[in-house]
Amino acid sequence: MAGSSRTTVGGPTAPPLNDPRETRLDRVGIPHVLRWGFAAVIVFMTGNAVETNFIAPHLAQALGSQGAAAATIISAYGLAALLGSYLAGALSDLLGPHRVMTLGFAVWVVFEVLFLLSLQTGNLPAIAATYFVRGFGYPLFAFAFLVWINAVAPRERAGTAVGWFYVMFTGGLPTLGALVAIAAIPAFGGGYQGETGAMWLSIALVVAGYALTFLVREPHGRRRLVSREESTGAVLGSGVKLAAQEPKVLVGFLVRIINTAPQYGMFVILPGVIGGSLGWSQSQWLLMSSIVYASNIAFNAVFGAIGDRWGWVRTVRWFGVLGSAIGLLLWWYVPHAVAPGSDWGYALSVAAGVVFGILLAGFVPLGAILPQLTERKGAAMAVYTTAAGGAAFLGAAVVALVRPWGGDAGTVWAFVVLYGVAFVLCHWLRVEQPKDAHH
Repeated sequence: MAGSSRTTVGGPTAPPLNDPRETRLDRVGIPHVLRWGFAAVIVFMTGNAVETNFIAPHLAQALGSQGAAAATIISAYGLAALLGSYLAGALSDLLGPHRVMTLGFAVWVVFEVLFLLSLQTGNLPAIAATYFVRGFGYPLFAFAFLVWINAVAPRERAGTAVGWFYVMFTGGLPTLGALVAIAAIPAFGGGYQGETGAMWLSIALVVAGYALTFLVREPHGRRRLVSREESTGAVLGSGVKLAAQEPKVLVGFLVRIINTAPQYGMFVILPGVIGGSLGWSQSQWLLMSSIVYASNIAFNAVFGAIGDRWGWVRTVRWFGVLGSAIGLLLWWYVPHAVAPGSDWGYALSVAAGVVFGILLAGFVPLGAILPQLTERKGAAMAVYTTAAGGAAFLGAAVVALVRPWGGDAGTVWAFVVLYGVAFVLCHWLRVEQPKDAHH
């Protein structure tokens, strides 16, 4: 949604608040007309997430003596996700969200196949190039649907609708994806071979997720969202222009990119710590990851609704930023404080991770905040989707930059420092919420 204006021909197809046409889904914040799109996101993201918790060691093993390049490859993948997230917004305004979702699906499947074939050769340039391009796939698919939500949902329920989007997004990445991996890896023979089989299986889930999009009949998603008078160049560049011209939008971008960066960083750090040096197994790490982010799923819609009533910025600052910083420290230090490999220690470590998962949901109202910071709502959502995808890049980049000299603990504290920066930045996030949001 990178355009500065929108077409409104026909108006939104989701009924306004208190309209007799509202369904139960509408009243809880999910536009009924988009219900199959929400289902598509969780299935697609489950397929995308199957590899998330083992890709770093898997790449290192595939590359052998060049295994140290795995962190760089994952950082480059994060950069592709950042660029894809911006394009998801911009191209959705130009082509319509569904066409962009189709593009994301095609990129994901084609380059996943090429990536898996290149892993068999151990060819570093081929592995790096195919994994990089595949990084464009999931943000084009998922964040184009977020654009679709923003075009349809009533403003008074914007925070809740975004919350439900993240229920589906996080439901797939990493929660259900990790559960699929737990079952698939041993089914395909375990170890490296089992991980490879699980990644081939993930393609079927991505295909199924895309297929569900054809059940969405809402018309906004299949048409251009900005007027024909706006040039392609102006639409593609408007998000960057907006962030440069309006400091509060840039502040929103920075807070959002910090939001889930630690999540992606921990995907790199924790597999070898929880599922290795601290005495637990890979399966226990995958199960922990599923439980932690299942707790996040349960609270995404809750914090969206809290933001709609208590205040979006207040919710982000105190629950999202401060809460996540405390939760992250608990998730790192509790596993190191208990007996290695013990069952009771594992339970406490999972509980500590759940604190992080729950409070991470406090960032959900940001998806409603950014469009309210400016009249150019389409460009604002392009900025938001860029930050959401860019978190994967920032998380991997912090690990790549800090871990060599600061170790794992130093990397965790680097993320805490970033949360401190976000806490200060929230001072400049002032937004006028729709009047009905507090009632």
